[in-house]
This record gives sequence, C-alpha cells and structure tokens, in this order.
Amino acid sequence: MPGAPNRPPETAAAPAPPAPVPVTPRYRSLARLGPSRVALLLDLWKGSPSPELVTPFDRAETAFDAGDFDGATNALELLSVRFAEPRWPTLPEPFRLLRVPIPAPMPPAWNPDHALAPADREAKRARREADDQVSLATASLAWAGAHGLDVTDLVSPLEQAKTVLATEGVVPGFYERIEAVWDGIRSRCPRPTATKARSAPARAEPEPSEA
Repeated sequence: MPGAPNRPPETAAAPAPPAPVPVTPRYRSLARLGPSRVALLLDLWKGSPSPELVTPFDRAETAFDAGDFDGATNALELLSVRFAEPRWPTLPEPFRLLRVPIPAPMPPAWNPDHALAPADREAKRARREADDQVSLATASLAWAGAHGLDVTDLVSPLEQAKTVLATEGVVPGFYERIEAVWDGIRSRCPRPTATKARSAPARAEPEPSEA
C-alpha cells in the first residue's frame, strides 16, 4: 500500500524448546552402562579387552546391581577416561561418544552456545544427549542382532523413542522407552571378560657347580 512503511511481515516467534526433564540416577548410569557393555564386546578387542578397561566396568556393574547408581556413574567416568587413551584401539562411531570429551581450547565467546540463555543451553544439551542415546541404542541393537542375540522385541521401543523425540522432544515418554532398550541390552548381551595376564616363564634354577 502506498506510504506504508517498508518492514518485513510480522512472524510468530519460534517456540522455546521444552525444558529438559530431570533424569533419575538409575537412568543416568544405565544409559552409559548399556552401551559400554556392547563397546567392550566389539570385535576390535580381538577376543577380550584389557583388564584396565573391564575393571571399572565391573565396578560399575556391581554398584548398579547394589542400587548405588552414583557409584556406578563414577566408575563409568573412569571407563570413559580409559576409552580416550591413545594406547587402545579407536572405538567406532557412535561408541566414541562413550569417551571422555576432550574439547579443543577456545575462548568462551567462540562457543556457539555461549550466547544462549542458561535454560536454552540446558535444553540443547539434553536434546544432544538424547540424540546420542538413540545413535548408541541403534548401533547396540545392530551389533546384538549381528552376533546372534534375539533383540527383535527391543526394536519397537527404540522406534517409539525416536518418534517421541521427534514429535514431543525430551519428555518422560522418551526416557521410558530408551531405558527399556538398555535394560534389554544389559540382560541379553554377555558380560565382557578381560584378557588373562600372561604369566612370566619360570626361570630355570642354576645347576650347582662341582667343587
């Protein structure tokens, strides 16, 4: 219309992402315990992983069974540090997500999340973690199926979790379904065992010299 100010049409503001749902200590430890079990069973270990990897995993399993979920999470933190050590084979994607993150040094202003409000930053982190869980669960079920384990009944809750995440976001329904997947993985995949340390060969006793 003549004389109207030249301004863009008004559009509705994008809805704010939903606030993340607090997760239970059980889920927080299980969400790492399940994929860690599969990671330690991968073929790259050529039979059995090192005791230095299995020991913190065993501690996490024992603590989890005892209901000590914080203790299980602490043990898994140590395992994530071990996974990141260069002396071990490199974990394939997405199991690399189980390694302790080592971000490159950068000024805070260079971080794209730096300008976000704390609530938005937390919502973005929760969504990223949920996406990682879907990737890990998908890869874990693929590994289990390829190794003769019947996990067909776990495909449905995983697909439901994907649907809930895409339509509703990080809500309790997502956690309930993905938690069912990890419970199934943990109960059906064998528990990793460590390689046995090689014993040093016995040294022959010197023969007594003749007088």
